[in-house]
Amino acid sequence: MFPRLNLARAAFAVGLLIAASQPVAAAVFDPKTFTLPNGLEVVVIENHRLPVVTQMVWYKVGSADDPQGQSGVAHFLEHLMFRGSGSIAPGEFSRIVARNGGRDNAFTSWDYTAYHQTVAADRLELVMKLESDRMANLAITEEVVTPERQVIIEERRSRTDNNPAALLNEQMNASLFLNHPYRIPVIGWQHEMATLTQAGALDFYRRHYAPNNAILIVSGDVTVEQVRGLAAKYYAPIPRRDIAPRTRLREPLHVAARRVVLESDRVREPRLTREYLAPSYTTGDTQYAYALQVLETILSGGATSRLHKKLVEDDKLAVSAYASYEPSALDYGTLSIGGQPRSDVPLSKLEEAIDLEIARLLKDGVTADEVTRAKNQLVSSSDYARDSLRRGAMAIGTALATGQTVADVESWPERIGAVTPEQVNAAARNVFNIVNSVTGALLPAPRPSRS
Repeated sequence: MFPRLNLARAAFAVGLLIAASQPVAAAVFDPKTFTLPNGLEVVVIENHRLPVVTQMVWYKVGSADDPQGQSGVAHFLEHLMFRGSGSIAPGEFSRIVARNGGRDNAFTSWDYTAYHQTVAADRLELVMKLESDRMANLAITEEVVTPERQVIIEERRSRTDNNPAALLNEQMNASLFLNHPYRIPVIGWQHEMATLTQAGALDFYRRHYAPNNAILIVSGDVTVEQVRGLAAKYYAPIPRRDIAPRTRLREPLHVAARRVVLESDRVREPRLTREYLAPSYTTGDTQYAYALQVLETILSGGATSRLHKKLVEDDKLAVSAYASYEPSALDYGTLSIGGQPRSDVPLSKLEEAIDLEIARLLKDGVTADEVTRAKNQLVSSSDYARDSLRRGAMAIGTALATGQTVADVESWPERIGAVTPEQVNAAARNVFNIVNSVTGALLPAPRPSRS
């Protein structure tokens, strides 16, 4: 989520991560899969529209797997992976890719870390050689560790500490999750980031960066036979290693709603956000995951959605209103709802209106027409996925790194299409429980009174 990626984790957070979590149409990618003897999962998505390929290597480890007291080490290692191997000098990896007309980057989330390159199809072998080398032979010295540690600290300062919305989001996560490591920011707490070491990063690398804990995805102008041959040449010789199971702390029973208020002189317009714990595809009441996506669209899927029509158009209380559901976490999902009030509307009045909309939803439910429109909107939006080299690699990589399968990704439209109004109503009742929530208010700092 955070990374040399220039952090899209802001909506992570988002730019990439949001795309990664979006579903795709059945058979739109028609991926081919195989597994090397050392346990590396390989996915090939053929797309011959352009003579270009994207290679992605996903590791099933993220910041929620950071050792206690070493928050940010997964993200720190992501940076250090560009700082040299047995045969590549520090910083040379990206320069080689660029000299060959390509682009490369990486990102870290709570649940996975991924590295990617997009190059001309005839340069696939080159990037496979480079990526497999650092999977097996990362070599970092204290000379590169010390300045890179300062880089991530400055990244935190510029993207979190100097951004009131990011600070509020960080505090809300720390309040929503009482025990689970999702409460800790991906980039880390600054006082712990300052203590990260070469030894700690290399230990994390040796424990988690192995072919049997990774997924290779190649998308673009390539065939399965080509990928099979190159993967056998460059990745298959890397020995598998014992990987400890992912064991994470679980959430206790929540008994009280939480509230976080952040005031800053950097804030010009107030905003309200409420986050609820929710099931994901793989954790909790997973039967609600698809119905919650339909509910999200009913609440926030465009100009005719419930929140926009009621709060923005009809009652003119807000300049924006939204709902957002994230189902693709390995552990707990979240559902957010919020908005920005008009300049003449107190934030408390917008919060009251949102509460009334939730109460109306729980009392009266959704209609069959709303569900049909939302399902059609969701499924039709997936038709564009086939045109993107990256979209398929992101969707499948996210799924495989968080406990789903390729079949789960490909069957998404059918599962959305099967959602009923009764299921949406049951999902809403399951999630909209105030004790499982945190409400965040982002406010301008009070102006000093004149004496």
